[in-house]
Amino acid sequence: MQELLAGPLSLTPGHAVMFIVAGLLIWLAIAKEYEPTLLLPIGFGAILANIPLSAAIDHVVGGQTVEGPLSLLVDMGIETELFPLLIFIAVGAMIDFTPLLQRPVLLLFGAAAQFGIFVTLCIAALAGFSLKESASIGIIGAADGPTSIYVATKFAPHLRAPISVAAYSYMALVPIIQPPVIRLLTSRRERAIRMDVHDQRPVSRATKILFPILLTLLASLLVPSATALIGFLMFGNLLREAGVVDRLAKGAQNELANLVTILLGITIGSTMTAEAFLRPSTLLILGMGLVAFVFDTAGGVLFAKLLNLGLRHKVNPMIGACGISAFPMSARVIHKLGQEADPQSILLMHAVGANVGGQIGSVIAGGLILALVR
Repeated sequence: MQELLAGPLSLTPGHAVMFIVAGLLIWLAIAKEYEPTLLLPIGFGAILANIPLSAAIDHVVGGQTVEGPLSLLVDMGIETELFPLLIFIAVGAMIDFTPLLQRPVLLLFGAAAQFGIFVTLCIAALAGFSLKESASIGIIGAADGPTSIYVATKFAPHLRAPISVAAYSYMALVPIIQPPVIRLLTSRRERAIRMDVHDQRPVSRATKILFPILLTLLASLLVPSATALIGFLMFGNLLREAGVVDRLAKGAQNELANLVTILLGITIGSTMTAEAFLRPSTLLILGMGLVAFVFDTAGGVLFAKLLNLGLRHKVNPMIGACGISAFPMSARVIHKLGQEADPQSILLMHAVGANVGGQIGSVIAGGLILALVR
């Protein structure tokens, strides 16, 4: 009888709080459909990890530590960075870089919209975090979950859970975060600027094939620390564009993406124990993650407005906000805002181009952080 009551008697207020947090993530996934493929397994993983004496994670039996399956997955898939890198293959296989190749200038927005990373890094350092911890928090501004997990695993594994939750939660909240920032920085007239959709240049198959290869070589030579990040992303895209391995490309887009997403989500959730998650630093990280997304958006918009000072054919400054890596949500948000200002405006293709540029920019930014922070 005492053994049966060991679990209930071991419950603490911290466990109860984590059950509420997990329930909130699951509610957001199901009721609001915010990043459900990740928030749902993360939430359930958090429940499994916070059950007292849970056999799902490492636990002590008779004075000996017994390894739990979720802790094993953390060691095999997260500590080795394997799961985030496999996700990059899947993401690369899903992305069509054609809009970016038609308008290479949009890649500049993918760079400008990483501004929030470095602002947040500085804020975190001023708040008392170490340089590596600050870099891990700042990378939330990449708006790219796998990149955030990868950098946090390298630099601050003890902060990985709140960083992952912040990254994926704010990606899901892009439709709520970005519009107020954009409206604050632009006039209705600027938001109504039309961009030509009839000058789309055809992109040859050879160009689509060479792009991931050459970008991998260039980015890796300049930033060797980014080789794994950019290489796995571009390999997935090469599978898509090669045209001779459709089965592998579809497998990466579907089976690989689905399986690794499940494992990554529930594994990240299993690290959200009450002891590790319920700290003042968690609230700081969540707050600074929001700051990162706000500054990403502002940086992209202000960069586009700066470009317009020297352009004859003006760019809709909202396109700059698409430079974050939250693909394709940000592109949809900007297209919707454009149509609110002018129902005849069609910004989707330009927005998608900047958005996929942001995917590349976020990965390179992650590599730069890894290279520069020691």
